[in-house]
Amino acid sequence: MLKDGTLVHVRPIRPDDEPRLVHLYERLSHDTRYQRFFSVMQRLPTDWAHFLANVDYKRRFALVVEASGDPALIAVGRYEPSGDDPTVAELAVVVQDGWQGRGIGRVLMDGLLREAASHGITRFRAYVLGDNRRMLQLLRRYTDVVEQRTERGVVDLLLTAREHGTGAGGPFEARHVNQ
Repeated sequence: MLKDGTLVHVRPIRPDDEPRLVHLYERLSHDTRYQRFFSVMQRLPTDWAHFLANVDYKRRFALVVEASGDPALIAVGRYEPSGDDPTVAELAVVVQDGWQGRGIGRVLMDGLLREAASHGITRFRAYVLGDNRRMLQLLRRYTDVVEQRTERGVVDLLLTAREHGTGAGGPFEARHVNQ
């Protein structure tokens, strides 16, 4: 349940989410597309959708959010390997514009950090456009900044999860995924 009382369904991504990822991308505004991918493509390429929907549920993990009773995706949060260190993963979150500001980012961040901790991932890398205040605030709510650099408008952050992986006792209780 979101802070406004709306029910959503949060679950690990599945390979059959490929077309739903493409459809979600089509519903994102130009600004949201740019903030997530640092470029704007007409359409999410099919090979990208395949790659993003197929994870190993350990080093590569993603959560998706659906509105209650609607299989369309409204948000995705993920972590991916970041270099050779298995204890570091890159974090990314995107929320459909009409759903932003309702607590979905917090639910995703809480779930991602809990799942990462269960696989020994303790540090995170995030690349965020300097004007993406919501994402920067979300990251600072749930993590501590170890290093921060800004180059050409992109903030490069090295982060550690706060104790117990949550900022404010988030509502999502991640279940261990074995796949």
